Amino acid sequence: MKAVVWSKQRCPYCVQAKELLTQRGIEFEERTVGDGYTREDLLAAVPTARTVPQIFLDDVLIGGFTELRDHLQ
Repeated sequence: MKAVVWSKQRCPYCVQAKELLTQRGIEFEERTVGDGYTREDLLAAVPTARTVPQIFLDDVLIGGFTELRDHLQ
């Protein structure tokens, strides 16, 4: 399983999502808005995004931290 986490600096839910993925042994690529990626990049990947994190597992949009936690239970 491979994950992509769209995040931003100082985002507590982003940190929690990355910690959960690490605990589960799921490798992830972090795409940080404001550090190599733009808001436009995020919206191109997730047109409905209003918040971060936006998390993909195996190229399928899961949603934010809460959706990730529920999906992995």
